[in-house]
Amino acid sequence: MSDSPAVNAPLDPEEKPILDSLLYIRDKLSLLKQDRSTYIKSKDVLSLYNETIKQVQVLNDLRKEHKKPLENNRVDNVLEDCFQLISLFFLTIGRNNEAPAVYSMCSTVKRLLDHLSEVNFYSAKDLDGIESTFSTMRDTLQRGKESYSPHLLTLLENRLDTCHLILEELYRRLENLSPELVPTYEKLVSILRSMAACNTRNTFPAGEVRAFQEQLVQIQATMVDGKFLGKNSTVPQGQEIVGNLLHRCLVWADLCLEKNGKIDERFKPTYGKLLEIRNQLEKLTLTQAWSLRETDLYNYQRQLDRIDESRIDGNFEDAQGNKADLHTQRTLLYLIRRSYAYIYGLIWSSEPVSEALLPVFNQLQTLRRCLLEVKKSGGVSSPRELYPYSMKLNSIDNMRTDGKFMIGSDIPEGQGSVNALLAECFDTAYELRVEAEENSTSEE
Repeated sequence: MSDSPAVNAPLDPEEKPILDSLLYIRDKLSLLKQDRSTYIKSKDVLSLYNETIKQVQVLNDLRKEHKKPLENNRVDNVLEDCFQLISLFFLTIGRNNEAPAVYSMCSTVKRLLDHLSEVNFYSAKDLDGIESTFSTMRDTLQRGKESYSPHLLTLLENRLDTCHLILEELYRRLENLSPELVPTYEKLVSILRSMAACNTRNTFPAGEVRAFQEQLVQIQATMVDGKFLGKNSTVPQGQEIVGNLLHRCLVWADLCLEKNGKIDERFKPTYGKLLEIRNQLEKLTLTQAWSLRETDLYNYQRQLDRIDESRIDGNFEDAQGNKADLHTQRTLLYLIRRSYAYIYGLIWSSEPVSEALLPVFNQLQTLRRCLLEVKKSGGVSSPRELYPYSMKLNSIDNMRTDGKFMIGSDIPEGQGSVNALLAECFDTAYELRVEAEENSTSEE
């Protein structure tokens, strides 16, 4: 396994034993990630977490002694890999609400914020979602102060603070946008993203792009003397922001139609790799409950990081150092950003249930959806119609031992979530049965 992408400083010889230990830990994490013969056990993850924290303490003491607290070399890169894997393992075993699980989300959010800052077009809704995630992550760290190493907590708190500074700056950029212009601005953001997506289709949808182009022309036609007007012909604040975005959209529409979805041959390999990553992540969002092991996201993250950090001064360049044209540049960046957004969504929607209990949890979720749909459509005419649901619920209930779902002698994480869902299904089925019996009695 290669290291996380980063610029490496020379390695201090005294840090070599730490590097060797971390490489060994990373290898063990990688082997555990690849083993599909059984589910991931909490004790295995916690053991590797503790080994990693031990090396962090040794590293911090050494750098403090040498007065190099901000050193960044290969040790830090391998340590980043270890924490990233451990974080995803915590999600896999259902310990989503514990401090180590925050690491992977924090890294993904940082990437997304950096890209939003770079591209400089986004809506307040994009930022609000991330702000909510920050609140959840900070709550998780607060709860973990008594349970987890201060070395990890300090690292995560510093990362969150860095991310929050970027978020505040992004909010500030929208402060000069009048509420009257927000609908137009958000419409333009949506159109620009949609046209970027059109470039990545198997067959370029020229008609769709022309339709977007017509919408842009219609928006432009609402301007009077080059300005967007508000109520009573006032000139709302934020003209430059919306005007620049409109111009950007019009130029992009022309460029998309001119290129007809064709990417510069020099960058086809990078485009193909990013397209494959995006498509695989998109598929995972549709089948997440049944097919995702959160540690699978690690490989996608690392591939994206390497491609993203291969840019020079923000530009993709070929082997001869020639920059990509604007069309190729924006299309590649769109795929990177979309892929990071998918990873963000997959981590956020991960259930706090061990993968060992996910089959049962997913079955109960399906049962709940079916029962709620039956209730929504008016219930059942006879209690007998509920027999299939009752039989399935009872079969799941009989899997428990002393109220717990056991896997051999192990008690996987997520018992509370699964039991609560089971109870909710029983309650809904009971309500439907009572309602059906009452209806039958009244008819008699």
